[in-house]
Amino acid sequence: MFTIHKEELNWGGRTLTLETGRVARQADAAVMATLGETVVLCAVTAAKSVKEGQDFFPLTVHYQEKYSAAGRIPGGFFKRERGATEHETLTSRLIDRPIRPLFPEGFYNEINVIAHVLSYDGEAEGDILALIAASAALTLSGVPFMGPIAGARVGYIDGEYVLNPTKAQVKEGSLDLVVAGTSDAVMMVESEAKELSEDEMLNGVMFAHRSIQPVIDAIIRLAEKAAKDPWDLAITDDKAMLTKLKKEIGKDIDAAYRMSGKSARQAALAEAKSKAKAVFADGTPQEQMKAGKLFKKLEGEIVRGAILKEGRRIDGRDTKTVRPIEAMVGFLPRTHGSALFTRGETQSIVTTTLGTADAEQMIDGLDGLRYERFMLHYNFPPYSVGEVGRFGAPGRREIGHGKLAWRALHPLLPAKEEFPYTIRVLSDITESNGSSSMATVCGGSLALMDAGVPLKRPCAGIAMGLILEGKDFAVISDILGDEDHLGDMDFKVAGTSDGVTSLQMDIKVAGITEEIMRVALAQAKEGRAHILGEMAKALDSTREGLSAHAPRIESMSVPKDKIRDIIGTGGKVIREIVATTGAKVDIEDDGTVKISSSDPAQIEAARNWIIGIVAEPEVGKIYTGKVVNMADFGAFVNFMGARDGLVHISEIMNERVANVRDVLSEGQQVKVKVLGVDDRGKVRLSMRLVDQESGEELPDTRPPREGGDDRPPRGDRGPRRDGDRDRGPRRDGDRGPRRDGGGDRGPRRDRDDRAPRADRDGGDKGGDAGGLPNFLTGGDD
Repeated sequence: MFTIHKEELNWGGRTLTLETGRVARQADAAVMATLGETVVLCAVTAAKSVKEGQDFFPLTVHYQEKYSAAGRIPGGFFKRERGATEHETLTSRLIDRPIRPLFPEGFYNEINVIAHVLSYDGEAEGDILALIAASAALTLSGVPFMGPIAGARVGYIDGEYVLNPTKAQVKEGSLDLVVAGTSDAVMMVESEAKELSEDEMLNGVMFAHRSIQPVIDAIIRLAEKAAKDPWDLAITDDKAMLTKLKKEIGKDIDAAYRMSGKSARQAALAEAKSKAKAVFADGTPQEQMKAGKLFKKLEGEIVRGAILKEGRRIDGRDTKTVRPIEAMVGFLPRTHGSALFTRGETQSIVTTTLGTADAEQMIDGLDGLRYERFMLHYNFPPYSVGEVGRFGAPGRREIGHGKLAWRALHPLLPAKEEFPYTIRVLSDITESNGSSSMATVCGGSLALMDAGVPLKRPCAGIAMGLILEGKDFAVISDILGDEDHLGDMDFKVAGTSDGVTSLQMDIKVAGITEEIMRVALAQAKEGRAHILGEMAKALDSTREGLSAHAPRIESMSVPKDKIRDIIGTGGKVIREIVATTGAKVDIEDDGTVKISSSDPAQIEAARNWIIGIVAEPEVGKIYTGKVVNMADFGAFVNFMGARDGLVHISEIMNERVANVRDVLSEGQQVKVKVLGVDDRGKVRLSMRLVDQESGEELPDTRPPREGGDDRPPRGDRGPRRDGDRDRGPRRDGDRGPRRDGGGDRGPRRDRDDRAPRADRDGGDKGGDAGGLPNFLTGGDD
């Protein structure tokens, strides 16, 4: 029933298996890739014809993680996988970026690449496996794909590169690098690093490129057994049309690209484009559509030739010069931190907002629920390029650009223990003419420092471009939008004065060599140093204090067994603390308590309250408290958080007090001294030993009790000699009033003069002389 073809190899200490022919047989090609116990299915389908009037290549990549792969049920109301998560969107882009340049120019058939993670072992990541499966499926499908490619993740631990590290190893190390490439060249790079040098980054890229070669060979072996016949691709000769177009409007395009201003240049190009349409006005719709594509090609020839032959760029700069930069901090008055960063015609308003732990982003995935304390969001409204367009939820491009800036800044943030805030950076691009993601990095660094976030060092980013014609090439710094569109590479490097924190590369040709990458990294380092110098004119280090509008967070540690006392039954106590003081209180399982508010007085009030709950009263110490309840025998005073103690009526004043309510009232503030704490935690307090005006301790001038035993008040004698049991009700119920009419029975007789118990009231109690009842002695009833 199945014709199964399979390839296996040992890759990085694990077995990688590529299999086709068993699953999804109606797709043009489907490959199931397995690494360890992680399994990814990738299916490729391609339209057999091109839609009429279509002049672009509609390639769509979808990556989806099934919760069942990790033995989990999705959260939420619907309990099923729905829209793509940020991780799935980024992985879809990760697959799309290296395969898109490997389709021939003029191929416009729609292609779907859909990858599902079906099993996940918690170690082998699904993204790399999906990229390999997508490359294998495209190679088998017969579509004109100039692959195969493969990808790998690389870590860097103790000076050694690690192939396909686990998440724990990535966290331990100083590099998270993903590389995709063909057998000859690198196609795509995505990374986050802890200030590594350019050589360390480049060596990591080349290590990854060498490591993917066995995988590429395995895909080729699988294709030799299972690939479908290649599609016939009709190649048209457009030389005559291009020559005619160049003759009619070549000078107009050249003149437009000598204008340094973007708006003027675009107006001149629009006029040249209208002229080109007039030239082919009598042609067929297909010819007119092709003329539009050739116009773009002619633009590329003119711009690329000027850079390679003359060293002249669109705006007149040489290949290494960075556009003029102006940076401002404190741009917005009520934000916690803000910056306006402008580089040429690219501009971003970046803000930083600080929050408490309850503002952390909750992320659900195959590894379970986790919380992220640093967020960076990037917005690209249509007005930033002077256009009318869709405005709404962020697309894949915005998510990708935001994540690149996140990777650049993330390694520089302080540890949570050092700076316990949730941090959100928001970048709104207000002008764009190339490298807006790197403007986000620069503006984000300034906004973070303006907010008082103690970054290790300021961070800057720069976008590099490449013009490649045969063996001739030119690397250009700080590329414009047109140079990005018409060039062969988008190479973005971000970092500090000490090293690289993020590197991203996308290639529009069939790959670049190590030599080109080395030149690009060295040139990017020079440009980054220049940008950091310009940024330092606005702010060169983190502000010492937070904004007046930002919350303050103070941390304290309490014993774990006191957490329940702070929270209270059903959260009663912690809600009261928050409602009364106005501060937020967060308690972690390890006993760490975080108190936050923009008002220091509120923090102090909450802190003192919590200290009062968890602290033990010190005998002999004086406290200020409040009378919360009164009884005939004394008053209960709340003197330390939720802790109450008893001021016995005899300890209110040196003079005799007949009625507690004559001298005290509920809610009255008093000063008390701790006399003692019994083994049940009950606290004895005294007011008479403290000056109620000054709070100073007074000497005890009360004479000792008669008899010299100086006994404590009756209510505080401690447990009875015969145990601390409750006697319960009397056997004969309530004894009612005294027989003699009540009243004071007068002084007791001396204990030594008492008669034996049996003779006191002259009656036989039904027991022997020892006082035992008859049923115990065996006597008569």
